Amino acid sequence: MRLEPLGDQAVMAYCDDESQATRLAMRIRRAMPAWCIDVVQAYVSVAIYYDGLSVDFAAVADWLADDSADTAAPLDAGRLHVIPCCYDLGLDFARIEQHTGQTRENIIRLHTGAVFTVYAIGFCPGFPYLGYVPAELAGVPRLESPRLKVEQGSVGLTGRQTGIYTEVRPGGWNIIGRTPLQLVDVKDEYFPLRTGDRVKFEAIDEAEFVALKGKRLE
Repeated sequence: MRLEPLGDQAVMAYCDDESQATRLAMRIRRAMPAWCIDVVQAYVSVAIYYDGLSVDFAAVADWLADDSADTAAPLDAGRLHVIPCCYDLGLDFARIEQHTGQTRENIIRLHTGAVFTVYAIGFCPGFPYLGYVPAELAGVPRLESPRLKVEQGSVGLTGRQTGIYTEVRPGGWNIIGRTPLQLVDVKDEYFPLRTGDRVKFEAIDEAEFVALKGKRLE
């Protein structure tokens, strides 16, 4: 693990792999030292934001280094969220079929059969970057021209990742379906997904999509 300053009130920890980064983020959140303001994981890096009035970079780096052996401990399984997805609302199956050689049925089977890990949150509030898609679905490039409007709840994939658009916005991922659930409410500070959590998609039809529309992820 390599530690570097991130501005004047944060430490950036560069880890060997995603598992070590997830362990580190979980360990800090469990301990939650008084000086810690926030912990943000992004795949193999973890940003630790601290109160610059009570501690400095050297002290935080020492705390992390002294406790670094814990990153070799078994990784706690993150919370498992089952998220319904209506694949009938997928927009880019033809493109995914062309790039992967898989049928629509196999694409859905592979996507629902995997358990994904939340490795990062970003792009828009609460957007989970989920890894990694099965090898049979990997390598599909982003759209050549991003859509100007992607609907809230759209489930996309590209490269080795899949993710969920938590609000309406432009985007270039291949849309495979939509979830009816609300995954973010900024005003209520509702962000149920965190790095280290696990996600499994469950196929639903359009009638179920309508029935579940707007419900929060529990």
